[in-house]
Amino acid sequence: MSDDDPGLVIERDGAVGLVRLVRPARRNALDEDSRDRLSAFLDEAQADPAIRAIVITGHGRDFCTGADVVAQKDPAGAMTPLDFRYASVGFQRFFQQLWEVDVPVVSAVNGSVAGAGWMLALLADLVVAAEGVRWTHVFARRGMIPHAGDPYFLPRIIPFHRLNEIALLSDPVTSDTLHSWGVVNRCVPVDEVLPTALALAHRLAEGPTRSLAMAKRLYRRSLDSDITTAMEAERNAQALISTTTDRQEGLKSFLEGRTPTFIGD
Repeated sequence: MSDDDPGLVIERDGAVGLVRLVRPARRNALDEDSRDRLSAFLDEAQADPAIRAIVITGHGRDFCTGADVVAQKDPAGAMTPLDFRYASVGFQRFFQQLWEVDVPVVSAVNGSVAGAGWMLALLADLVVAAEGVRWTHVFARRGMIPHAGDPYFLPRIIPFHRLNEIALLSDPVTSDTLHSWGVVNRCVPVDEVLPTALALAHRLAEGPTRSLAMAKRLYRRSLDSDITTAMEAERNAQALISTTTDRQEGLKSFLEGRTPTFIGD
């Protein structure tokens, strides 16, 4: 890590946490240190009611070109192969955390995406991407299988036959194509990516964030639930949210014909 390559930069824009991946020498590949710092920030945001939304973006011409995993060295300095049964466990855990975090997340895809960068972009709740940006699912072209959680998450996000096209042929696609498939929410000129993502994040931050968090949980858990379990979870969530200040404000503002003011409680 250096001043020119700090790895991860975290700033605050009001109630929005802005995370920038800044590893230009590695094309913003996510190394273990940056991953762990981002994981710690997600823990902080989960516990801090002042952080009401998150934006994740990259620096320069890349968003994230994958997980930066290097071979280990033995005590003599010789390179030793990774035990590939466990090489991606840390990234699996991180992407599960990103998938499950209660705070709304917006990804601002400013540049190239490859490998595990797909998850960093697409596990966000909303995805804003620059027009013409190249997304490459590199695993097949390197003789690998998708990993770091990819086989679990991407079938839940990308239409099945489109995913097969991406993963088996390993041909690049663009943000424009993913937008036409309904995978990307906004496809805008590159200089509008971060402003658009921040505008969406501030809208989310002004919302009833406890209700938003519960909605996130219900949608994600329903993907792995039977209908009886999903309906019971919905009933319990509805009863819980009915006691919140924001739910009462939502009802009161409706009756008074005004815009609600939510406080996240």
